Amino acid sequence: MIFGMKTRWLDRPRAAGRRGAVRQGLLATFAAVALLCASATAQAAFQLDELMALLARNPSGEARFSEQRTVKGLDAPLVSTGTLSFAAPDRFVRHTLTPRAESMSVDGKIVTLTRGGRSRTMVVDAMPEMEAIVEAVRGTLTGNAASLKLHFKPVVTGNADAWTLELLPTEPRLQYLLSSVRLSGRAAELRTVDMRLADGDRSVMRIEPLSGPGPALVPTPGVPTPSVLPPGVPASKP
Repeated sequence: MIFGMKTRWLDRPRAAGRRGAVRQGLLATFAAVALLCASATAQAAFQLDELMALLARNPSGEARFSEQRTVKGLDAPLVSTGTLSFAAPDRFVRHTLTPRAESMSVDGKIVTLTRGGRSRTMVVDAMPEMEAIVEAVRGTLTGNAASLKLHFKPVVTGNADAWTLELLPTEPRLQYLLSSVRLSGRAAELRTVDMRLADGDRSVMRIEPLSGPGPALVPTPGVPTPSVLPPGVPASKP
């Protein structure tokens, strides 16, 4: 009996060693499976090129918009409504209907601002900050990744059914003005543009694509007039 007890005592380390080896093998297997799953998830993640290809399917389009701008020092946000239109490769037009009619048309490098029957034309290259903000929207609408990467680091999250594209400025002079532009949408439709300025001001534009002529938009009495220009761009003199 003593001999038998001694034998079992000697065998215990061997059994423990076998159990330890089994546990290590299982852990290694689980780690390998987890790694494969993570790799598969990364490969399946929605990429910028996929989003741009999706958006580029629409070479042109029209939409209604409603915008709210939160500005420091004002008790209420500035509200505007109107229409947007674009045509690839580089035409973008914003018509503000309320609270006052005005427009901004970008055709290639030429920007035309119109208000109260007066127009002002400029070359967008002369104002790099304005060019960057215009390209953030125009480049997204037309699916132009190269245009976005000129001024921003694009970060895509979500999937084709519900995506978000965050544009982080890469140039110091643009970072001084702008914190980020966050665009979101569904499939090939841009639905929201959320622009955050470095000084804390914010502009949120909600977009509704038009499949046909939309209803007339009625002016809202008492609403302060926002500028048609992107934030940080000085308005022309009346």
